[in-house]
Amino acid sequence: MPTAEERSDEELMDLHRQGDTCAFESLVRRYADPLLGFLVRTTQDRAAAEDLFQETFLRVHQKSGSFRPGARFKSWLYAIAAHLAVDRHRRQARAPTLSLDAGEEDRLIDHLPDSAPGPAQAADSADQRARVRAAVENLSPRQRTTLELAYFEGLSYPEVAAAMGCTVGTVKTQVSRALHILARCLPDPRKEHA
Repeated sequence: MPTAEERSDEELMDLHRQGDTCAFESLVRRYADPLLGFLVRTTQDRAAAEDLFQETFLRVHQKSGSFRPGARFKSWLYAIAAHLAVDRHRRQARAPTLSLDAGEEDRLIDHLPDSAPGPAQAADSADQRARVRAAVENLSPRQRTTLELAYFEGLSYPEVAAAMGCTVGTVKTQVSRALHILARCLPDPRKEHA
């Protein structure tokens, strides 16, 4: 009999629907780091991300009966998480709040490769990260989430479309606009060092 680690997400979900609580716990453990990382980068607020993580798995449990056989669990999970994150952004836009303990959180910029061995390169790298951070903050929450799902979570455009509740064309448009904004906000490093 295969262990939980050997089972696919879909097999674990099927076992969960049959009442196996260990299968659900295995899914939570399997996606703890990547899903929480996605939510932290998307919300830029660790406490909110942790709340959304719990809400996501609560919804997975509550809606397990609606999980279609043959569907990919990862896409379904990220669809739930993305919808919750976008809803949070909407609520926040209507009633903005200021966090007094807002610190540097795990954000999209933190996942850019950093290979700065020398002090000059370290200064350039820190400056570049600050510029990328500012550029990413110019993206709309929907563009940021779409870019995050496509590039950092490795979902295909059809999977991102399913997660975001839109068409593949809309995903392509959102990614294109996000990349255009980033390109406009960020100088071409080849021109800077020429």
